[in-house]
Amino acid sequence: MIMATILASVIAADAKPITEGEKKHCATAYHQYCGEYGLESAALRNGMSRIGRSLSSACVDALIEAGEVSRAEVERRKKSG
Repeated sequence: MIMATILASVIAADAKPITEGEKKHCATAYHQYCGEYGLESAALRNGMSRIGRSLSSACVDALIEAGEVSRAEVERRKKSG
């Protein structure tokens, strides 16, 4: 997937509460790749950014819905490879 770069813009974002969609659709990626980072932390956002290509479409959609990344940014980064 093309999600590694999708989450780069999330890094600078303010900490936001984890949504139900993020819990449901991103938990596997969190535990597999970023479990050592605290929830709602900049470190978690950095970690998710690094493994973004491994994120499921459902997780990316949940991140968009949560305001962690915009759909326009996702599409821009898909095009840039």
